[in-house]
Amino acid sequence: MFEEFTVLLVDDDNFNLMIMQGMLEETNATILTARNGEEALQQLEANPQLDIMLLDLQMPVMDGFQVLQLVRQNTRLHTLPVIVVTADQQEVTRVLGMGANDFLPKPFNPDEMRMRVKNHVRTKRYQDLINNMNAVLEQKVTEKTVALREALALSQEAEYEICLRLGRASEFRDMETGMHTRRISEMSKELALLAGLSEGDAEVLRLASPLHDVGKIGIPDRILLKPGKLDDTEMQIMKLHTTIGGRILSEGDRFSSLSAGQIVALQHHEKWDGSGYPHGLKGEEIHIFARIVMVADIFDALASDRPYKKAFPLDTIVGIMEDGRGQFFDPRLLQLFFDNLPQFVAIRERLKDQQDEPDPLLELLSIT
Repeated sequence: MFEEFTVLLVDDDNFNLMIMQGMLEETNATILTARNGEEALQQLEANPQLDIMLLDLQMPVMDGFQVLQLVRQNTRLHTLPVIVVTADQQEVTRVLGMGANDFLPKPFNPDEMRMRVKNHVRTKRYQDLINNMNAVLEQKVTEKTVALREALALSQEAEYEICLRLGRASEFRDMETGMHTRRISEMSKELALLAGLSEGDAEVLRLASPLHDVGKIGIPDRILLKPGKLDDTEMQIMKLHTTIGGRILSEGDRFSSLSAGQIVALQHHEKWDGSGYPHGLKGEEIHIFARIVMVADIFDALASDRPYKKAFPLDTIVGIMEDGRGQFFDPRLLQLFFDNLPQFVAIRERLKDQQDEPDPLLELLSIT
């Protein structure tokens, strides 16, 4: 026996309804009826489990053409099989163009009617099964995508923590403050966005910038911790921290933060006028990541207390950095930094070393 299904018969002629019902009694069908278009729509609304509709065209109140049009415009019903019942062959082309699935000519052939109904119900069931499988697959894909994004976020967070801690390892050796790497990281991302870099590239720089001084791990303590001025030989050794950092971070191309970190470590002491080291790069030969980190690093160094100096006032810092425009710094990046100075001072305030003391730079900025 054919599987159970629900069919709606729509015809204003009671005799025709009785004939169709009789023909479908051999099938395992639940039969609903309607005598005009409005009743048909009411049945469709009340019975969402409906599997197929047999539709007469010439009816009072609302004809079959209107019903068919409304059914095909309804997103819930647009896949419902509709077999049009008509004695007018000229109407067939019109209703097929409107989205009817099939037609039955009057007078009815019982075997043909039952076969066509069963075929369309079976096709609908297969389509429903495919749609359900697709919905399940889409849900699984969505779940896996969310899980993958969570894993990626966790991986990026772990990568950032590794970069921060590796950067802090070099800080502990030359007595840098504990939050210096965090401030450089956040300032670098902020300046990158202001400079027009994409969110993705700016985030990579945020991860990579703590590694700018990682090469100091390889500098002897007698030079790195020397309280006085370095002589020429000592300075040459100190400059090696850029190439040492580059070597430490080499062969890390699989990780964007390490690859970018190598660039920053190698180039953050290159100068806009070509007088920097280790390679004497000039202007835009210097990667924009390194040019950004230089601005952020020098600003934070001038604004921070060190064993050998006190933090400079904000106007003094601006003056010192302005003197380096076109020599140390990319002029465009420096101007962007000055134009948005409150944002960078706010980063220092948020990530200051002693949370119980107000940052004098924030106070100065509010005064000026």
